[in-house]
Amino acid sequence: MRKALRWLVSLVVLIGTVGAAGATSGAATAADRTTAGERPTTAGPDIKDRLLAIPGMSLVEEKPYPGYRFFVLDYTQPVDHRRPSKGTFEQRLTVLHKDTSRPTVYYTSGYSVSTNPSRREPTQIVDGNQISMEYRFFSSSRPDPADWSKLDIWQAATDQHRIHRALKPVYGKKWLATGVSKGGMTATYYERFYPRDMAGVVSYVAPNDVVDKEDSAYDAFLANVGTKECRDRIQAVQREALERRKPLSKKLAALAAAENRTFKTVGTLDKAFEAVVLDLTWGFWQYQPAATACGEIPDAATVSDQDLFDYVDAVGGWSSYTDQGLEPYTPYYYQAGTELGAPTIGQPWLGDLSRYGYQPPRNFVPRDIPMEFRPGAMRDVDRWVRHHAHRMMYVYGEYDPYGAERFRPARGAKHDSYVFTAPGANHGATVGQLVPAEKAKATQRIKAWAGVSTATSKPLAEYDARLDRRDVKKEMTLRP
Repeated sequence: MRKALRWLVSLVVLIGTVGAAGATSGAATAADRTTAGERPTTAGPDIKDRLLAIPGMSLVEEKPYPGYRFFVLDYTQPVDHRRPSKGTFEQRLTVLHKDTSRPTVYYTSGYSVSTNPSRREPTQIVDGNQISMEYRFFSSSRPDPADWSKLDIWQAATDQHRIHRALKPVYGKKWLATGVSKGGMTATYYERFYPRDMAGVVSYVAPNDVVDKEDSAYDAFLANVGTKECRDRIQAVQREALERRKPLSKKLAALAAAENRTFKTVGTLDKAFEAVVLDLTWGFWQYQPAATACGEIPDAATVSDQDLFDYVDAVGGWSSYTDQGLEPYTPYYYQAGTELGAPTIGQPWLGDLSRYGYQPPRNFVPRDIPMEFRPGAMRDVDRWVRHHAHRMMYVYGEYDPYGAERFRPARGAKHDSYVFTAPGANHGATVGQLVPAEKAKATQRIKAWAGVSTATSKPLAEYDARLDRRDVKKEMTLRP
């Protein structure tokens, strides 16, 4: 990894930006400490004015929400942080503003950013502000033209670093980084390259594929997760779907025609069909509630073609490997095939029914985008986390396949880092799902890192059904 040079170049690039941001942002005043969405009535700069005084920051829209100010913003970033003169792009971010006297949680999903107000679990725990960043090359944050060689974990971490340096003069209290799934990976990579920015990291269900070609841990996990009865039932449905390839493929063709979906990237409808079916076991354990989902698996021997088709659609989504389903995730598949790695599972219960096996990320990225895998990237991050991580917390779900290859930070009081597993949880695992003693411990450490009261083990903000509600499958997708 290009360590020393990255640090030096980043420092040179950022000096001008940080200085300008600091010069335009004054001290926090009562003007930005509003409640119930009210506008400030005392003298002093409004929080919106302070944000828009940051060089490169522009307003897309402001949306009202009781107790907060919520802004959708664009921030000008270099396409290449090593060569900032070679072009810029607008990166989307949002600010859920509570009070400049409160800590700030820095969130990214690793994908697009929602432009509606929402609050991540650490934000509720510390009752803080929340900055949410869209990952480069997703949605509106894609450079034009798109030089895909500039999509890597260091460039993305440096995006985060520049935004943090720009906003730190406004939000001067402690910051915590957080993310779920690919976002949890992103928070980890950010900490690896810029360990002085954050007071702590809370990473949820983040896989750590250190050696891309060694995936036996996933096979072992799928061979033992849940009950044998449940495993047998979902595997039987997979086999039956492949046995009924012809009638189910006709249904997929009809669905694709009705919805104007195509299969150019993956190559053929048959390859897309099989990719969805081979994802079924993984997707079942990743997203389905283990307490109830096993009883909802249809009987493979008696299920009708239509009910089988509908069940696979509900769990895996037949549109996933159409061109239209793949396009929003092209940046993810590109990263999986160049740095992040991706699981390849054996699924011996399928025997010779599979024609293509578990297909690699290259199959899901348009061929005009060049890809070359760099195996050193994840090894570098893993070494750093194991030996140098401080104040990092990882939360995994008992039934989530991605937890089979997880981060293992340096432990002990000196490092103040933790790994927790939520019993019965899947890819939506949270601190709130931990056993009581671990839940209290995790909540206390998050508060301590943020510099707020640790007198109780409860979140400092009350639960808000609109802000805190989660759609696990929609918001935390990390495709196998």
